[in-house]
Amino acid sequence: MWIRSPLSKSLLLGFVLTCIPALAPGISASPAKLSVYRGASLIDGTGAALKRDVAIMVDGERIRAIVPDAQVAPFLRGATVVDAHGLYALPGLIDSHVHLATAPNRRYAEALLRRDVYGGVTAVRDMAGDARLLADLSRGALLSEIAAPDIYYAALMAGPEFFKDPRTADSTRGAVPGEVPWMRAVTTSTDLRLAVAEARGTGATAIKIYADLPGTLVRNIVDEAHRQNLLVWAHAAVFPASPREVIDSGVDVVSHVCMLAYQASEQMPRAYHGRAPVEEAKFTGDNPQMDAIFADMKRRGTILDATLYVYDVMWRVPNAQPRPYCTLKLAEKLAADAHRAGVTISAGTDAPGDWNDPYPSLDRELSLLVHGTGFSPMDAIVSATRIGAMTIGKSREMGTIEPGKLANFVFVSGNPLDDIANLRSVTMTVKRGQLYRRSAYRPISKDEAQGEF
Repeated sequence: MWIRSPLSKSLLLGFVLTCIPALAPGISASPAKLSVYRGASLIDGTGAALKRDVAIMVDGERIRAIVPDAQVAPFLRGATVVDAHGLYALPGLIDSHVHLATAPNRRYAEALLRRDVYGGVTAVRDMAGDARLLADLSRGALLSEIAAPDIYYAALMAGPEFFKDPRTADSTRGAVPGEVPWMRAVTTSTDLRLAVAEARGTGATAIKIYADLPGTLVRNIVDEAHRQNLLVWAHAAVFPASPREVIDSGVDVVSHVCMLAYQASEQMPRAYHGRAPVEEAKFTGDNPQMDAIFADMKRRGTILDATLYVYDVMWRVPNAQPRPYCTLKLAEKLAADAHRAGVTISAGTDAPGDWNDPYPSLDRELSLLVHGTGFSPMDAIVSATRIGAMTIGKSREMGTIEPGKLANFVFVSGNPLDDIANLRSVTMTVKRGQLYRRSAYRPISKDEAQGEF
């Protein structure tokens, strides 16, 4: 809601009260819990134009109302007032591809999460690791026992061949890779109803379909997961399941834009490990197979988690193993083509960046979207806010700054619509109503980064 004309105190009170029925049940009207952030310019995450001089009223962990700052004075008695004049407010950022517990290291994971929340990130989508640690971190984040964004994580499913990967042993220490609910080997003889139910029992938001599964089994997993009200996140190619088979199975989100390029290969690789790089010569111009894939994704509403940042990182690591299967240049081209075709694209990183960087790597992903893929700064912000919330099935709770939603937002001193790099000028982050001032941020120490994974 946006008030454009001056109102009397009684009329403004009436406006605020008309907002209340739209709020989630149970929001308290207690002034003791009310905080008011005054004077910021608002980028609300919907794609709407910037609004100047607003006041964001927060009751507990929810946004109660958003009104012009000039008309908020009647509601300040008993409230905690935070001056945000000269700042820009936008929804808390969401990194839609992280790995916090591949090789569990609680101290480093908590340090990364601390950097995230003080850097403006209020939710992350973890794409498979040790669910025992992820569940504990998620609880700590939810209850503000640790400074951290909210964590939504996956339980992994793959073919038996994949569990030779040493990362699976790291994520299942004390147990057998492929035989635990959060990292399950699946065959045609697997009781999928039980396997999905056990995955739900880990607290996972979704099943991640990783590798070494045929298209028919991918579809069966998707159908059962959806029947049990779990989302399904998948690699864009599952080997031997092709991108077309993955998308047509009805998955909710696919990761890694370059994996889509395997649809144009002369022969689809049969397995995840040992796959050849994509055939980049096929993409010097338009590619009808990719056009068809993008059209199908748009029609189905399949979200693309492009992960441009990780393609940049892979080429910066000498003698990287596995060998990079795609260049950043091709990743940017494919993401640009998908964007022009109307595919919904989220902002995920798949790598945390250097431990001594004062900001999370999500800022770099957004920069790549803007400078390498043709996104406007507004497009990039929406990808990391509203669309990020869609990837975790939480659009009603977060992703935009609106009455009734969680009070997840960040203040920056520079206008990110002028320069996306201004996202690295955070002054305050609010997550579930709790204020984190950037001035209180304690950078990751070298000691915390020992054993970095």
